[in-house]
Amino acid sequence: MSDTVSQDTREIIIVETQQVACSGGDGSLGHPLVWYQLGPDGRVSCKYCDRQFVLKGSKYDR
Repeated sequence: MSDTVSQDTREIIIVETQQVACSGGDGSLGHPLVWYQLGPDGRVSCKYCDRQFVLKGSKYDR
C-alpha cells in the first residue's frame, strides 16, 4: 500500500479590491476575461482555471 500526498496547486493571488478579473494568464493559452466579486469571506475562485483571489488582510492571506 502506498501513501499519497495531495497538494493544492492552485495559484493564489492577493488582492486589495473586492472586484477582480481573471483571464487565465499565459496570453492566448488563457481563457475569456471574467470578473468576480469576492465573497463575504474575502476570497473567490475562477470557474475556468481555479486561480484563487484572496483579499489582503483576510484570514486566507498567508
